[in-house]
Amino acid sequence: MTGGIACGKSVISRLLEEKGFFVHSADKAAHDLMSPGRPAWKKIVARFGRDILRQDRTIDRARLAPVVFSDPSARRFLDKLLHPLVLKEQERILRRLEREGRVRIFVSEAALTVEAGYARHFDRVVVVHCSKFEQVRRLRERDGIGRAAALRKIGAQMPRKEKLRHADYAIDTTGSLGETIEQVERVSACLHQDAEFNPFASRAEARDMLRVDTEHYPPRFKKSG
Repeated sequence: MTGGIACGKSVISRLLEEKGFFVHSADKAAHDLMSPGRPAWKKIVARFGRDILRQDRTIDRARLAPVVFSDPSARRFLDKLLHPLVLKEQERILRRLEREGRVRIFVSEAALTVEAGYARHFDRVVVVHCSKFEQVRRLRERDGIGRAAALRKIGAQMPRKEKLRHADYAIDTTGSLGETIEQVERVSACLHQDAEFNPFASRAEARDMLRVDTEHYPPRFKKSG
């Protein structure tokens, strides 16, 4: 599950967890990997300096964020460092869940799945999105920033239309919470249907063989490539 900043991924994650899905937050995993003594901490401090540290030696992401959003090379450095480590952590959790056999569907909540080229690692891609007006409003309210700063953060990410090209399913959170919940119900039903149909089928095979009732389930998106 992926989507732009302030589009509602955390809300969707909680709803999916309530429905029995296992949700792994790539952002939380990256935060843990940046803790003092963890693999990424020393490299990040060496790259950005000790000014990004709090007194307890933890990385202050509020200080780091403006640098990352304003400097593409800084963002590429972090992505190249953290993404493989997060993916390795996901694989470790997946192996544990497979041994336990208590979870049928694993969801990775990661904002940059498509940008990092990791969409191919997953059976399905769900894109959470909303209107740009709503995205700006939420971002300003959440982070206490101005419109220009919000637009800069949004502009640093892949455009909404481009990300939707990679979606198997999409959830539009522009409307009310009730409307969002209804979409989550439909998408979760589709994911269960996909898993029941053939959990080992490729995304292309599932698209060709599944007959999704578009009156009750969200349509799939046609992808390029």
